[in-house]
Amino acid sequence: MNKVDMHVDLKGLKMKNPITVASGTFGFGREYEPYVNLNEIGGIMVKGLTLEPREGNPVPRVAETPMGILNSVGLQNPGVKAFIENELPYLTQFDTKIIANINGNTIEEYCRMAEILSDTSVHALELNISCPNVKEGGVAFGVRPEMVFEVTKKVRKHCGKYLIVKLSPNVRDIKEIALSAEEAGADCLSLINTLIGMAIDIETQKPVLARGIGGLSGPAIKPVALRMVYEAARTVKIPIIGMGGIMEGEDAVEFLLAGASAVSVGTASFVNPSAAADIREGVEAYLARKGYTSVQDIVGKVKF
Repeated sequence: MNKVDMHVDLKGLKMKNPITVASGTFGFGREYEPYVNLNEIGGIMVKGLTLEPREGNPVPRVAETPMGILNSVGLQNPGVKAFIENELPYLTQFDTKIIANINGNTIEEYCRMAEILSDTSVHALELNISCPNVKEGGVAFGVRPEMVFEVTKKVRKHCGKYLIVKLSPNVRDIKEIALSAEEAGADCLSLINTLIGMAIDIETQKPVLARGIGGLSGPAIKPVALRMVYEAARTVKIPIIGMGGIMEGEDAVEFLLAGASAVSVGTASFVNPSAAADIREGVEAYLARKGYTSVQDIVGKVKF
């Protein structure tokens, strides 16, 4: 088989392969090191960070569903400063890109976190705009184009790193959301975040999750994610990291064909801790079998 070049350049963020792991599914990396060589992964999107430590939501906060899981973890994390002191030094020993996922309830919180992390060795920030805007009555930042533009524009001014904006699928039109983030200064988009769902225990006649609703991830959402990546990729000129139900190498190939320049593996890591490395091998094997010499050759190849 021919040699395949797996390197990708997301217009400023260069990775040795297009496989990343999704925030909230891989901890801070050390949890998975016994099972997967972190040097084989293109990038690690670390567990979602907030300005101050959070304990997260009450349990139960994770529930299995057909072809996926629901979660309402509530961003349990030690806070950005503890991450920098205790987790970042560990991650820097590996040959992989470190992407810090930031979350805030106000634009000021986002901006402060961007400032703090800009002075560290992380390679990029991932702006999670699915968080509730407390000044707007709890409406998520990412559901209206004008809000997406405002938060991205202001964070861009405080961010000295490559800026990825993570988009919510719970919107009217993903194209207008993607365009708003691009126009406000995003270097890259990642999509999709989880869909909103719920599960009910018919014996207790109560929701399975303590908070009632949660985010749905896993294979069940892949068709939705693929459609949104396809639409966004044909709307914006900046790169896209696609995610949502990627379990095998073939799934990742679909996202690349739809227009993603890289992909992120999430729920798969819960059932197979080495999923990210296995998926990288699967993508490389597909490219070699089809006679491609570079992963770039198939990005956006599907059109209709």
